[in-house]
Amino acid sequence: MAVVKVIEILAESDKSWEDATKIAVAEAAKTVRNIKSVYIKSFQAIVEDNEVARYRVDAKISFIVEE
Repeated sequence: MAVVKVIEILAESDKSWEDATKIAVAEAAKTVRNIKSVYIKSFQAIVEDNEVARYRVDAKISFIVEE
């Protein structure tokens, strides 16, 4: 039986929420193996000069714990 662990990561992009999600997974993958899913808990946009400047996500990343 597999054991799954969940970590929470905050990531930011100046392009899109999708790009911020990809950045979150890429950063987690540097130290975590067996990533199986990402769940976006919340979205946030940073506004500067009345325009969206950056996109942020609060991502929960799930991975299988090795025995």
